[in-house]
Amino acid sequence: MWGASNIARASILAFMTKSSPTQVLPRAISTTTALGATQFLLKYDYIPDVLEKRGPFREGHLGLAKEMIEEGTCLAGGPTGPVSMEVPTGALFTFTTEEAAKKFVEGDPYVSNGIVTGHSIEEWNVVVEKE
Repeated sequence: MWGASNIARASILAFMTKSSPTQVLPRAISTTTALGATQFLLKYDYIPDVLEKRGPFREGHLGLAKEMIEEGTCLAGGPTGPVSMEVPTGALFTFTTEEAAKKFVEGDPYVSNGIVTGHSIEEWNVVVEKE
């Protein structure tokens, strides 16, 4: 009756003779060139009793982050730790330039007052992202 080659031929013919235009679906992700999408990740390590000791410095820490977000040099930031954490073990921030990440570290009261025990700045080349 209908062999595999006949079904394939019929499918191809149906596809080729389709008269309606192809629908273009929106892309869920975009791709970028590495140089155009470079961001910088600032990673912090916190003291174990961060929640008890950060109080006097929190307003300055958050204020600096909000100021740099307004300037467009800080894209996002927040605490990190184990899943379902009660106490953060560190933080992660995303900056547009390495200089902005360094500026944040230099001006952050969490750093100057010992809440941050260590930090690193890493280059991140975003290859795919949601549009």
